[in-house]
Amino acid sequence: MLILIAAVIAFVIKTFVAQAFFIPSGSMIPQLEINDRVVVSKLAYRLHAPRRGDIVVFDCPPLATCPIVGKGGNPVARVLRFVGEKVGIVQPSTDEFIKRVIGLPGETVEGRAGKVFVDGHPLDEPYLKPGVVTSDFPPVHLGSDLLFLMGDNRPNSSDSRSFGPVERRRVVGEATTRAWPPPRAGFL
Repeated sequence: MLILIAAVIAFVIKTFVAQAFFIPSGSMIPQLEINDRVVVSKLAYRLHAPRRGDIVVFDCPPLATCPIVGKGGNPVARVLRFVGEKVGIVQPSTDEFIKRVIGLPGETVEGRAGKVFVDGHPLDEPYLKPGVVTSDFPPVHLGSDLLFLMGDNRPNSSDSRSFGPVERRRVVGEATTRAWPPPRAGFL
């Protein structure tokens, strides 16, 4: 009975409060390395809107190439995988992306001369490695519910430059803490 109660508590916490996510790619280097684990607050954006510079986890956008793990096949296996992910005994799928908020609703974002411009002004990006150059991309005006998201490792990131702005409803939550590996643990 105690195991069942613990599983229900873990399920509720991971569904509504916070969840750990695995970093499968190098798109957020140097902030996040491959195989890092981050804790994502699912409550953050119920309390405030996303802010520029936040690191967010979001569901795979429609125009992105996403590895859809566990979406087909046996319905019982899908349910068991879902429950296993929620209680932390199964490695989560990689159907989510993690990127940094660059552009907010109502803004115009553009890449030119190796930099990002927001509403015509160059964006200060202290989180990028020195010498990182952003590829040029045309101005993108963001609607009232859209975010422009980019990886910190610009040459190695599939982000809003390729799949377009992301609807806020697709955002799972804000990455707040690096929990693994222990020597690199800390707030983001």
